[in-house]
Amino acid sequence: MQFEDFKKEVISDYKLARLSRETSLLGRREVLTGKAKFGIFGDGKEVPQLAMAKAFENGDFRSGYYRDQTFMMGIGALTVEAFFASLYAHTDSDKEPASSGRQMNGHFATVLLDDDGNWLDLKNLKNSSADISPTAGQMARLVGLAQASKLYRNEKSLKKENNFSNKGNEIAWGTIGNASTSEGVFFEAINAAGVLQIPMIISVWDDEYGISVHAKHQTTKQSISKILKGFQRTDDEAGFEIITVKGWDYPALVTAYQTAAKIARDEHVPILIHVQELTQPQGHSTSGSHERYKSKERLAWEQEHDCILKMREWMLSSNIATAAELDEIDSAAKKEVATAKRSAWEAFLKPIQAKQQEVISLLEVLAKADENKAFINKFTADLAQEKIPSKTTIIKTIRKVLRLAQESAEKTNLMDWLANYTQEEQANYSSHLYSENKSARDIAAVLPSYDKDTKTVDARLILRDNFDALFEKYHEVLIFGEDSGTIGDVNQGLEGLQEKYGELRVADVGIRENTIIGQGIGMAMRGLRPIAEIQYLDYLLYGLQPLSDDLATLHWRTKGKQKAPMIIRTRGHRLEGIWHSGSPMGMILNTLRGINILVPRNMTQAAGFYNTMLASDEPALIIESLNGYRLKEKMPNNLAEFKTLVGQVEFLKEGEDITLVSYGSTLRLVMQAAQELQEKGISASVVDVQSLLPFDLNHDIVKDIAKTNRLLIIDEDLPGGASAYMLQEIVENQNAYQYLDSKPETLTAKAHRPAYGTDGDYFSKPSVEDIFDKVLEIMQEAEANRFF
Repeated sequence: MQFEDFKKEVISDYKLARLSRETSLLGRREVLTGKAKFGIFGDGKEVPQLAMAKAFENGDFRSGYYRDQTFMMGIGALTVEAFFASLYAHTDSDKEPASSGRQMNGHFATVLLDDDGNWLDLKNLKNSSADISPTAGQMARLVGLAQASKLYRNEKSLKKENNFSNKGNEIAWGTIGNASTSEGVFFEAINAAGVLQIPMIISVWDDEYGISVHAKHQTTKQSISKILKGFQRTDDEAGFEIITVKGWDYPALVTAYQTAAKIARDEHVPILIHVQELTQPQGHSTSGSHERYKSKERLAWEQEHDCILKMREWMLSSNIATAAELDEIDSAAKKEVATAKRSAWEAFLKPIQAKQQEVISLLEVLAKADENKAFINKFTADLAQEKIPSKTTIIKTIRKVLRLAQESAEKTNLMDWLANYTQEEQANYSSHLYSENKSARDIAAVLPSYDKDTKTVDARLILRDNFDALFEKYHEVLIFGEDSGTIGDVNQGLEGLQEKYGELRVADVGIRENTIIGQGIGMAMRGLRPIAEIQYLDYLLYGLQPLSDDLATLHWRTKGKQKAPMIIRTRGHRLEGIWHSGSPMGMILNTLRGINILVPRNMTQAAGFYNTMLASDEPALIIESLNGYRLKEKMPNNLAEFKTLVGQVEFLKEGEDITLVSYGSTLRLVMQAAQELQEKGISASVVDVQSLLPFDLNHDIVKDIAKTNRLLIIDEDLPGGASAYMLQEIVENQNAYQYLDSKPETLTAKAHRPAYGTDGDYFSKPSVEDIFDKVLEIMQEAEANRFF
């Protein structure tokens, strides 16, 4: 590069650094003046993020940290105006494309999907997965984003021409604060990346503090690069490349990031860049001042070592620019940010003010014809005085006025306006929890079909052969987990598939549930269709954080701009032992809204769910019944094609006296109890809900209750868990209360983990006898003379 061209590039970088800094400074003031609720900014990290942005290429992905505003500006994915739109929580996707106001500022994302939910050409875009606040939460997903490049480079069955990869040359770039490297998921992800040998570069922004807590309380030796030295690769052993660099040294940073990018891109080696001696000029966030916890000496040091100041000093000493030229850049940056801020504020406020005026006009018309005119005029005046009105203020005013107003055409007009406005605005906050383009709920049922001489086989073989057919049908499908590869999973549902399809598509992984989930999320965001296997349902707790904070919220928190259609495969319910027989469904239902929760009772149903979900673009958790693999089922002849309906129940038995509702392994006990009840003269309907999220979309259960007038829900979860959820769905949402002649009841496990052994199971979870006796008790209360 010629010196003049080099000067232009450096000056351009300096301009962007100053622009970002002024954005942080003015953003903080906007919070302190009350225009925004909370602010978190990237000041002090500008120069290293510029160096990172220069090495970031089309097709690459970021999985980052909520201080990366300069990097996002550097790759052209964030404008100053969009930053302020995020600060104000603007719900207009054109103004705030990262989350449409659903996340606090500093949480960045790029658009990966078109308006119809189809993937854009990601290999020709600079991409950022959507940030989350939980510290180090971005690390699990980062592993999967990088692993996708390994698949695209090495898996021959994948199409050479696609929207996601150029021969696996893409890098996944992660960023994290130094304090967050204390989190377990950080170490789990570092270990996973070292084992997998994937093109992942993780930058640690080290400013010596985690909120107010110094590094001496965070990290052994106060240095993450020191304690990770054992991960350093050698000529004989694979591992990490570890680079340390000062965060204020512009030329060294540029060199470090260019070097790291070349190694990662060419060799598919994970790299840790420890960026040291950074500062945090405004402290952690607008919720506190760093003068409260930093010494005068530290504050003075931070002023001297501010990365932009150091860059300025270097530019002056290298004759790249004069002080006057840099002062002019500084002044221009202030003006540009102020202009962008005003534009963002006006764009945010004017539509709300327009609605404010509409409502004032409606209220004035209403007041003229209403006997409560004085009170209505008071509300109108109060609303008119709001210089910075909110949507909430407008709606609250209308609702209070409607309590006072007499019935009239004017009141009806106001009610209609409110209904329309509320519906419109509710969508801005609640849409896209599930796909609005290729939802699993819209996939049509295809029944399993059978040959005349169909064999009855161990149920695990139906799963195995269906997976085999899926691998032939979808080359982007892969499955991985503990014991998934060599032995074909603990129940041999994948028997022989690794040998047939290779170690990349059917893979063993270490005991690291958090990053197993992260691998699935990241690879699904890059166009693959991963099935991540968690060995037992109880172990899902280790992976619950990325499932809940990341996967379940991804489509919603980006308002449909990103998706990760992965499947989590696990097995659970009745076995033996505290940590191998759990059924924590209440916990799952309460934390995983946004994921389909599917609970098949047998392996044919389970196989149908895999087929359905792969035809959709939504994530799902599929829980196979642990004690069903060796039971006998008929082998369908339309493997990979038949589909189990999501959100639909199945009636296993029709009855007249009571409706019994359950799912999974417990249904076999319910069916046995129903047969014994029949001998007592009690006719019970037995309903398999099949799908907990979504639940009985056609309201078929309430139709049966209209006939039986009684309800018992049987569940092996703890009291108040899935049974309470189903009770609310049926009685409240489906309005079954109007048909009940007896109190609706639930029969659950005891309020503790299942004890070990056959007797432990019997005394911990509902038994056939428990079900029989509970039904008899309900019927005796209703018809004591008939049942005794």
